[in-house]
Amino acid sequence: MSSLFRVVPRARWAGPQRVGGYVALTKPRIIELLLVTTLPTMFVARRGVPSVGLMLATLVGGALAAGGANAMNMVLDRDIDRVMHRTRNRPLVTGEVTPRAAVVFALALEAAAFVELWLVVNLLSALLAVAATAFYVVVYTLWLKRTSSQNIVIGGAAPVLVGWAAVTGHLGWAPVVLFAVIVIWTPPHFWALAIRYRDDYAAAQVPMLPVVATLGRTARQILLYTVLLVAVSVVFAAVAHMGPLYLVGALVLGAVFVVLALRLRRDQTPRAAMALFRYSITYLTLLFVAMAGDVLIRFH
Repeated sequence: MSSLFRVVPRARWAGPQRVGGYVALTKPRIIELLLVTTLPTMFVARRGVPSVGLMLATLVGGALAAGGANAMNMVLDRDIDRVMHRTRNRPLVTGEVTPRAAVVFALALEAAAFVELWLVVNLLSALLAVAATAFYVVVYTLWLKRTSSQNIVIGGAAPVLVGWAAVTGHLGWAPVVLFAVIVIWTPPHFWALAIRYRDDYAAAQVPMLPVVATLGRTARQILLYTVLLVAVSVVFAAVAHMGPLYLVGALVLGAVFVVLALRLRRDQTPRAAMALFRYSITYLTLLFVAMAGDVLIRFH
């Protein structure tokens, strides 16, 4: 525990800069992607448009929980961040925020998320949000990330469960399959990025698949997960009784994903990997937009 609060450069007290440091701890861009998956999930669970109040309360609670998890991740990974070029400007490395302050901040966000979701949404959504944080911090950050080449496979899929539980108060096969979609999407998304930053991960001794395996094997794994992703996205159409807009969208978006994965397997270059990485974000966003659009067209 003492290493958690090891001395780092003293935090600077410049107001706006320090506030910016706390915001950076939450990894806003990741939160945006998580919330993009939460809202359409609520539309599907409701078979229409949930109340504005419920949507806002769920998004706020989910953002707080995700922000707390990301902040704790930065605390525990600051030794890695200090080594990797793309993370050397994070606030715990530069000293904008101290580790102790970051831990307090992360715990405060988690407490706020639990209370807000419990009081305004429901207990199940609150428990799912906090459980996801515990899993992310303990299983991924403290264990798998530093020990397994399959570390990223667990994914960050809890927001879809939180969104579904917020609307229905329970879970079922549809949210479980949607959870699987995010879990399976995560490896091709993140391994593509890890190809680009392979030297960074190697220097930090993080055993990402592109570090411990050949680029050819990594590309084959990405292709395998991509094909599986398309299949599971189609299974979701059946389980959740989705309409033609979603099904066509899933097939077309998935076909482009597979083409990019095949190109990566052929070219095996960081450029091809980054093209796939960028598309993976577009894919997930448009898949969930198609999901929400399908519901709105058929039930409104």
